[in-house]
Amino acid sequence: MPQRLIDGVTVRQLRMNVDERGFLMEIMRPDWETFEKFGQAYVTSAYPGVVKGWHYHKKQKDNFVCVHGMMKVVLYDSRDDSPTKGIINEFFIGERNPMQIQIPQFVYHGFKCIGTEEALIVNVPTEMYDYKDPDEYRLPPDTKEIPYDWGLAPGLKHG
Repeated sequence: MPQRLIDGVTVRQLRMNVDERGFLMEIMRPDWETFEKFGQAYVTSAYPGVVKGWHYHKKQKDNFVCVHGMMKVVLYDSRDDSPTKGIINEFFIGERNPMQIQIPQFVYHGFKCIGTEEALIVNVPTEMYDYKDPDEYRLPPDTKEIPYDWGLAPGLKHG
């Protein structure tokens, strides 16, 4: 059964154009409904079994695409005024399931590398990172404030 998406979350299946030379996959276009404006583009990685999370943003929307390996991306809606407050979304994205996930402001999110090699996420957020005043609000992966178990082994609690 398909999961109920958190209010404001948009998911787009991506298409890989493949030929004998390799492949091309678009990760953001200005004619897609997920394009609002360009803040910056960056790549982040996680090693096998490592969790990076939880955090949310007040100003920016994130647009995640896993371009190498496989990631489990988890979202949690803690917004008091949201019709989906308390909902968790779980996505398995990457080489075997190319997908863009747009994560709205104030929605907690994190990811875990679920493959046997380092995985890479490209993010095209709507805002540029502000080094002097970062738009990041964090909780540890094993927080009791979010009803989700990453299945962390002792010693792997840092995000």
